[in-house]
Amino acid sequence: MSAEKPTILVTGGAGYIGSHAVLALEAAGYPVIILDSLEYGHKELVEQSLKAKLIEGKTTDRALLDHIFQTHNIGAVMHFAAYIAVGESVQEPAKYYYNNVVGTLTLLEAMLAADIKQFVFSSTCAIYGPPKTVPIPEDHPKNPISPYASSKLMVEEMLKDFTKSYGLNAVVFRYFNAAGADPQGRLGEDHQPETHLIPLVLQAALGRRENIAMFGTDYDTPDGTCIRDYIHVADLASAHVLGVEYLNKGGETAFINLGNGNGFSVREVIETARQVTGEAISAVERDRRPGDPPRLIGSSEQARRILGWQPQYADLESIIAHAWQWHLHRHGRAS
Repeated sequence: MSAEKPTILVTGGAGYIGSHAVLALEAAGYPVIILDSLEYGHKELVEQSLKAKLIEGKTTDRALLDHIFQTHNIGAVMHFAAYIAVGESVQEPAKYYYNNVVGTLTLLEAMLAADIKQFVFSSTCAIYGPPKTVPIPEDHPKNPISPYASSKLMVEEMLKDFTKSYGLNAVVFRYFNAAGADPQGRLGEDHQPETHLIPLVLQAALGRRENIAMFGTDYDTPDGTCIRDYIHVADLASAHVLGVEYLNKGGETAFINLGNGNGFSVREVIETARQVTGEAISAVERDRRPGDPPRLIGSSEQARRILGWQPQYADLESIIAHAWQWHLHRHGRAS
């Protein structure tokens, strides 16, 4: 009989990527406890689609963390709880440094006090800043250009030091553009307000917005619009399960990009969404936004080599079709 799998604490497990990771962990046989402030997470989706116990609270609450670690046999922590709005981070950097950096430090200190030394961290490709080479490898220079990205890089630096000094082992995932939804339609993306391209395009398809803006059509790319690396959220989630298993087997701290390794342009996203939805989505050309690089594509060689990860939904049509199924069910067409 196989050994019982350790319980995983997932912070931010009621959010978009966190909830898909919980779904993948549960499918792999891991018991899960979710810690989420529910500021942006969706309690009803956890209750409908996941078996995990949900505890409401923040990672800055040391007493709550100590209580969780004392009353549950946690084997590893998967940390998604963070503020992620780049624009807001520029306006309110203190909020981002407190939640994303102090919250993570508090969590790590509580883990060490409970002798828990396996940690999977949700980082971002934004730590690289404007790319010097594409696809972007993990050793690309780090040049964050927002407090959000800086907060993630600060945590990465903490994890390097905690590895050396305290014997912590961490898998740090630097995401490119998470997209799509659970292929079975149980979970999906539902940010308020929404800032990501694919859900915005689908809102236009549902008649919930008049059009979709293309910011910049004169870039040095094949069709003049920005190219981004869209990775299916279910593929992201499967990588996190592999990350836990890698640590369970004694794996050492690793910093790993998560992307498809190929990119799709804004025009390609809109055109594919038209084909998937059957709707004539109106697109309008706008001026470039400051700070938007023409191409952002990540090398995913390390994820494949270290974890044996293989994306299952690398094509844009699958990503958009699963997102469309979710948005149609969740929000419906505008009346």
